[in-house]
Amino acid sequence: MNRRIFTIAEIGQAHDGSLGMAHAYIDAVAKTDCSSIKFQTHIAEAESSEFEPFRVKFSKQDATRIEYWKRMEFTLDQWKELKRHCDEVGLEFMSSPFSNAAVDLLEKVGVKRYKVGSGEVNNFVLLEKIAKTGKPIIISSGMSSFEELDKTVDFLKSRNVTYSILQCTTAYPTDPKQYGLNVIQELKNRYGVPVGFSDHSSSIESCIAATAFGAQILEFHVVFDKEMFGPDAKSSLTFKEATQLVKAVRNIQIALNHPVDKNKNSQYLELKQIFEKSLAINKNLKKGHVLTFSDLEAKKPKGYGILASEYEKIVGKKLNKDLNKWGFLNVEDIID
Repeated sequence: MNRRIFTIAEIGQAHDGSLGMAHAYIDAVAKTDCSSIKFQTHIAEAESSEFEPFRVKFSKQDATRIEYWKRMEFTLDQWKELKRHCDEVGLEFMSSPFSNAAVDLLEKVGVKRYKVGSGEVNNFVLLEKIAKTGKPIIISSGMSSFEELDKTVDFLKSRNVTYSILQCTTAYPTDPKQYGLNVIQELKNRYGVPVGFSDHSSSIESCIAATAFGAQILEFHVVFDKEMFGPDAKSSLTFKEATQLVKAVRNIQIALNHPVDKNKNSQYLELKQIFEKSLAINKNLKKGHVLTFSDLEAKKPKGYGILASEYEKIVGKKLNKDLNKWGFLNVEDIID
């Protein structure tokens, strides 16, 4: 796994419809060393209706869900400016579409790949639209069973789409019992594609653990403060936490890329000489004394007496001379 882990800082609706706040998030994410920043592209009339309920009734200014989505919209020119800002600070711009119209918009903005949220994995209309772009797709498996994922994967494969899958639990925030880290390997074995982890736990340990389990893509929500307005704030990381996470993940990947061979320890020869011990005696002993375990001690450094690991070979042997307390015990001191 020599390829760098791809980290996605999810903004979602944390900007609360403010273009200025969206730009502020770009600058903040750029300081975390994340690979990319991800927004969500909502075109209210294309994706929703007056009948859509709130997942979390957090908004005191939007009477309906569709009104909220309208408030989250940016124009094409505004999206292009956000993309330009990402380019300037070295972040890959990403945004999840929630309608075919959003895909058309994002194609004009210019994206390298698409991330499909958990609720869209079975939306074959949207997947067909994305497939026609010829670009790679990252799908979150959150609400899908393996049976449903199999159908989605078959759909993508039949259209020669390059895809990857994220283990995801649709719970905000996600409890440790719900992480499903075991699913990462199950997804790898089942589909043979790059697999990652999409997190809503509001903590850094889940993504760190996912990295150790072999995740190649990590997605996590970020927010300036967990008390901010919005549906995902309490399921997000602060930027300090995100920075700590990315650093930890990079270090774990270095470790995974450099497996240790426990059959080889030649690099420790000098240290072994210092830390390992030689046999000594813990009392004055006379010539002819038969050595017992209670006569023995082990003292540093190695090489001044019989190896401590070989004490069993000398128990029951006689001394051929007097030895002083705390003196080292050597082969020439005993009668073989």
